[in-house]
Amino acid sequence: MTTPPLWTVAPMAEAMRAERRNTLPASVTGISIDSRTIGPGEAFFAIAGDRHDGHAFVAAALDKGAGLAVVAADKLAGLPADAPLLVVADVLEGLRDLARAARARSTAKIAAITGSVGKTSTKEALRLALRADGETHASTASFNNHWGVPLSLARMPETARYGVFEIGMNHAGEITPLTRLVRPHVAVVTAVEPVHLEFFNGLDGIADAKAEIFLGIEPGGAAVINRDNPYFARLKRRATQAGIGTVIGFGEHARAQARLIRCVPQPDGSMVEADILGARVDYRIGAPGRHFVLNSLAVLAATSLLGGDLALGALALAQQTPPPGRGVRTPIDVPGGTALLIDESYNANPTSMRAALALLADTPLGPRGRRIAVLGDMLELGPAGADLHRELAAPIATHAIDLVFCAGPLMAALWEALPAERRGAYAPTAEDLEAELAGALRGGDAVMVKGSHGSRMGPIVKSLVRRYSPQGKARDGIPAQG
Repeated sequence: MTTPPLWTVAPMAEAMRAERRNTLPASVTGISIDSRTIGPGEAFFAIAGDRHDGHAFVAAALDKGAGLAVVAADKLAGLPADAPLLVVADVLEGLRDLARAARARSTAKIAAITGSVGKTSTKEALRLALRADGETHASTASFNNHWGVPLSLARMPETARYGVFEIGMNHAGEITPLTRLVRPHVAVVTAVEPVHLEFFNGLDGIADAKAEIFLGIEPGGAAVINRDNPYFARLKRRATQAGIGTVIGFGEHARAQARLIRCVPQPDGSMVEADILGARVDYRIGAPGRHFVLNSLAVLAATSLLGGDLALGALALAQQTPPPGRGVRTPIDVPGGTALLIDESYNANPTSMRAALALLADTPLGPRGRRIAVLGDMLELGPAGADLHRELAAPIATHAIDLVFCAGPLMAALWEALPAERRGAYAPTAEDLEAELAGALRGGDAVMVKGSHGSRMGPIVKSLVRRYSPQGKARDGIPAQG
């Protein structure tokens, strides 16, 4: 089957004010910034990143079948003389220009999602819900930063009926240009939590940074905000100040317009009864965890506000699965039987850590099985970091976690706070912890691995899968912002 064109080259060049070099195709099938994964007929944008300059990979991208490359005028030296090129002053700015053009040509209803936790899973759930009603485009993985958002927007087909975009930040002022690029009709804020505290004076600053998403909402649009979060009133005030007349709260709060009525947890999901903007809805979520349940309320509220079919959207949530590194469950064959490996290694903060421990507590065990938490440092917490790690001893006790393995200098504070009977092992790095953890597992165990991306807990998961599940596939995370 022939891949339909995403862009014809003429309007693409016009949007970027690009100079055309050599023989160009009439159209491109997609847009990529990665020469390793580029597809035939796609446009390769040679973005200069922190570690690599995309111009070094132009030839490789073209060899793999790229239709053309977008390059900077001051980087032409060394590029193939006959390469099909669109030449711009700055490649990232050219990508932003193309993103603006994609948004301008689109008639899709657009949602944007931010929050300290739950952005990616909520984005994926909303994609499922809207896709049940019509062609839906959504951000890939966690492409939520200064290059990920314009890349995702530039990739949106003109035919899309809905678009869903994740927007992240770790500093004030980062969301504003991104939301003004996306121009959503509905903006969702999942939660305000102590994430990236290193870069803020406190949670008020984080709340205000998340509220920047309201600055891009289209006239007549709506904000969907966590009604249970302590910062609901502050966020609602910011939304009103931005001229938004419709503010919807979601959660368990009695005054939430998208309200949870009842939830029945299951090993592989949850049965949910909810009131969504006055409509009673019963549905199943295919991913276990109360955080998925609560964020599904925002998903269905956004679906309704965007004009999607609420009933079809609710049915579609049965297909929801945890994104890689955010709760994926893999049986592994260990001495004495089968254990369950829960991969939460993509990211961590105090709130998501508590949610993961609660989910571990609800996980069924085999005979003689234990609940084991393998925890790496939660990063970017600032001066309160050690205290926030130490405080995890309380939910560990509450949820009766049997053994805790800790890795990293910050996790040393938790290790010291644990009673002897709950101590599995401590190591200064995740790598140093692998052998001790692997030797401790036995049949019936449920083992959950979690830490910030930078704490390198993901390789522990891959190591266990390779060691105990030869057919298992290693999973690579994609850096993102919170």
